[in-house]
Amino acid sequence: MKLHHIALGLGLAVGLMAGASAQTTMRISISTTQTSHQGIAIDTFAKEVEKRTNGRYKIQTFYNGALGGERESIEAVQLGTQELAYSSTGPVPNFVPETKILDVPFLFRDKAHARAVLDGPIGDDLLKKFDSKGFKALAWAENGFRHMTNSKRDVKTPDDLKGLKMRTMENPVHITAYKALGIITTPMAFPEVFTALQQGTVDGQENPLSVIISAKFDQVQKHLSLTGHVYSPAIFVMNKAVFDKLSDADKKAFIEAAKEGTKANRAKVDEDDAKGVADLRSKGMTVIDNVDKSKFVAALQSVSADFEKQFGKENLERIRNFK
Repeated sequence: MKLHHIALGLGLAVGLMAGASAQTTMRISISTTQTSHQGIAIDTFAKEVEKRTNGRYKIQTFYNGALGGERESIEAVQLGTQELAYSSTGPVPNFVPETKILDVPFLFRDKAHARAVLDGPIGDDLLKKFDSKGFKALAWAENGFRHMTNSKRDVKTPDDLKGLKMRTMENPVHITAYKALGIITTPMAFPEVFTALQQGTVDGQENPLSVIISAKFDQVQKHLSLTGHVYSPAIFVMNKAVFDKLSDADKKAFIEAAKEGTKANRAKVDEDDAKGVADLRSKGMTVIDNVDKSKFVAALQSVSADFEKQFGKENLERIRNFK
């Protein structure tokens, strides 16, 4: 009898130990390098999830499009074949159309304005729009203000863009705006961009300084213009069914971890913006930093009127005037 109780006790102890050490592994991916602002975001997120759940959840991190481009990763999260992804908002409107409004050119004054909008009620309302599409949007993060690079010529005015073949994100708002500037738009997943620039398939691309630096575009692009034409948010997304299975405490842990990832991400964007121009000039890029943005705004007047009809002038003004 004693032996039976001892065996039962040992079995129970082993079971409890196994339960305590059980670990669920999930995956998160980005299209850029580990050292980029996006890499810092997901590395911080992974560390925070593990810490906040006492190691019960482990987040595997994948970089450089190892699990596919941004659109493919978001699609995989929606389908449930991948648990998490971190992406710029480039392809997001294809899944959550309400987010398109954030990609309107010259909508945000500066990073402080953009961050205030995303961290406030407007950003919160947009995060909720993901729920019905198979996602849990954990937090807004940042890609940064986008600038133009190309291998052909300096871009000082909108006329300088005419006829340039530029890689764009798979984003309907961007494509509409860039066509209005006379750009020959070529939508393409990010992992393909460096080779396309190297081979001359496209003349240029547009991205924040953080991306231009981490992707080493200075090796295949000569000219950079600080147009700051679009603010590019980023987002942590999780499969909704996977999130819903978490306990309330773990749900909170994932959301808080994403917010910590955002803090680290934005700090890196600020650092890259502060040092980036000097860094890229030292690598041989010609940088036009006195771009007259009013000329670009004027050149987009016709599509701006279309965007007002599409999104509602009131909604755009609510963002523009947010403090």
